[in-house]
Amino acid sequence: MILTAPLAALGRPVLSLLASIGRITIFAAQVVSHILRPPFYPREFFAAVMNIGWFSLPVVGMTALFTGGALALQIYAGGARYGAEAAVPSITAIGMVRELGPVLGGLMVAARVASSIAAEIGTMKVTEQIDALTTLSTNPMKYLAVPRVVAAVLVLPVLVAVGDAIGIAGGWLVGVNRLDFNSATYINNTVNFLQFWDVASGLVKGAVFGFIIALMGVYHGMNSGRGAQGVGAATKSAVVAASVLILAANYLLTEVFFAS
Repeated sequence: MILTAPLAALGRPVLSLLASIGRITIFAAQVVSHILRPPFYPREFFAAVMNIGWFSLPVVGMTALFTGGALALQIYAGGARYGAEAAVPSITAIGMVRELGPVLGGLMVAARVASSIAAEIGTMKVTEQIDALTTLSTNPMKYLAVPRVVAAVLVLPVLVAVGDAIGIAGGWLVGVNRLDFNSATYINNTVNFLQFWDVASGLVKGAVFGFIIALMGVYHGMNSGRGAQGVGAATKSAVVAASVLILAANYLLTEVFFAS
């Protein structure tokens, strides 16, 4: 009994984690199956597009701007050790479109959107509005989950593209005004170095991150506990789970896209 107690203490969280992964996987399969079948709710979809996309633009843009500027400074400082200062425009651009644009954009949207979705749906569950939807023959999965997930998958690549452009502009501002690069040379080096797949891979990552963010918000909202504490816990869990899954998915996608 004494010898097996540590193993039991270790096994309980592992089994709980595996059970959570199974429940989320089943929930994701149910959401995808409902995407392919009517009815659809256009008003909910466009409201989700505004909430996830339009209202996230300021935080994504500001994050990308300062990240691009800081990245240019770091690359210049590191490149100076090897006489490779001229690589600042190209490496700043590839760093933004492949990694920092999608990942930081995804994390910023996860913090803002996953929490709001979980809080909204969790409150609806606590106040029995989800039960009322079912009473009115409205499937909560179709009405609440599908519009938000579809909107996030479509909108996140657009946000990533905007963030990439602003981040590269941030690097250009620092390069020209702080590091004394020629403006035309900086832009030419950026455009000539980037390839189609550099940009496209970041947009694909954005779509995957959008699915994760909306799915975590809806899942934790629909499984929220009772009362204000339950909604608060669901909100926190949605942000943490979305952030961790974004970073894990980013590693896996990078392996798939650029392993060779």
